Amino acid sequence: MTSVAGVEHATALRPIDPVGGASDFHLVDTYDGPHLLVVDGSLLFKIDEDFRQRLVAAQAQGTLAARAMLTEHGLCLKRYIGDQPLVDPPLRTLSLAVAARCNLGCTYCYAEGGSFGGPSRSMEWDVAEASVRRLFADAVPGERVTLAFLGGEPLANRPLIRRATELAAGIAVQRSIPISFSTTTNGTLLTPDDAEFFERYGFAVTVSLDGVGAIHDRLRPAKGGRGSYERIIANVRPLLARQRRMQVSARVTVTPDNLGLRATLDHFIALGFHSVGFSPMLSAPTGRGEMQVPDLDVLLDEMIACGHEFEQRVVAADAYPFANMMTALQEIHRGTHRPYPCGAGAGYFGVSASGGLFTCHRFVEDDRASMGHVGQGVDRHRQQRWLAERMVDRQEPCRSCWARYLCGGGCHYEVIHRGRPACDYIRGWLDYVLGAYVRLSARRPDLFAGRFSTGDDVAARAMAAP
Repeated sequence: MTSVAGVEHATALRPIDPVGGASDFHLVDTYDGPHLLVVDGSLLFKIDEDFRQRLVAAQAQGTLAARAMLTEHGLCLKRYIGDQPLVDPPLRTLSLAVAARCNLGCTYCYAEGGSFGGPSRSMEWDVAEASVRRLFADAVPGERVTLAFLGGEPLANRPLIRRATELAAGIAVQRSIPISFSTTTNGTLLTPDDAEFFERYGFAVTVSLDGVGAIHDRLRPAKGGRGSYERIIANVRPLLARQRRMQVSARVTVTPDNLGLRATLDHFIALGFHSVGFSPMLSAPTGRGEMQVPDLDVLLDEMIACGHEFEQRVVAADAYPFANMMTALQEIHRGTHRPYPCGAGAGYFGVSASGGLFTCHRFVEDDRASMGHVGQGVDRHRQQRWLAERMVDRQEPCRSCWARYLCGGGCHYEVIHRGRPACDYIRGWLDYVLGAYVRLSARRPDLFAGRFSTGDDVAARAMAAP
């Protein structure tokens, strides 16, 4: 490590891409002394105590004084994020709402029981075929694309999933374009034959499970009110036993009624899930199950407790596939910084059963987020307006937040429907993970060499929404 006037690189964080703002840095206290995160570029440095105190004093004088001190020491010299939105980004991922219906009655469902507020329906083959061909239309050899199947409950339209997968796999081979497949399911319709099919095509399968036993049954009952947990676990076991190319993950939507994260995480890891992740319920059509500020405070404590266990297991070279932690560490390691929270409306679109293109799967059938049709392609004018409006530096209070380029401004759907109730939670989680990154870099430097591994080569994976 090299030292520059009281500053030394803790780790080389490779910049990716993205505007200066009112908050240019964040200080992280660790067992190894203070560290400095330079916000634009997600650059992490170890600093000495004298530099820390002088920087805090400069900050008290105002943004310009702090920025001048950073610049004097060779920091904040380069802008990685510009003030211009993306222009005509290439389409690389489509999520097909193949079944606008569901057999469960989750009270918080963003898709309003799977139908997105309209009549129940299934996607027809002409729409699925047009979607697959649209996905490949502008892709070039060697450039990966992703095809996802969602609902409602997507397996209610199993024949279409299989036919579309086979078509896409064939085109991928013909054109030398790598393809990834994924699906998110409630697990109630899974069969052993699905395990064989998903393994053959290397699917990432995400199963929505909101706790263990009665907790899950209360939050995700069948429409008649019966529990669904035991049936789902029985259906999932053949997939867990079969997964090699396939990766089977559990995704837990967190509400005020299932905040016991550690027990849930340990249980699902023991069952053999490839990874387990948590996502707070911030916006529901009915308002039921939404997390409030006190709930988010509890959630942060629970997440950090899971993170501490992850750190201990990783140092001991044990597998502990806590997806939120693995994903966050990967993002920090590669210096992820972005003006958007995800690819929604850029390289990623949700496709409705009738073939409409929407900014993501959560916005399906929402005219405000309509972006064209698979038959005609993306409406570039509407896309450009969306990308311009949704940039994080054009959002309040994001412009003055140190976490803005790691967070990207938060899920568009949740922000538009509810605002940003979880900002303190997000900052608290990122502050913890930055400290964990420093600790693990010292105790398990091999962890970040090449592919992320936790002892049995468990790769970090962002969790798809249910």
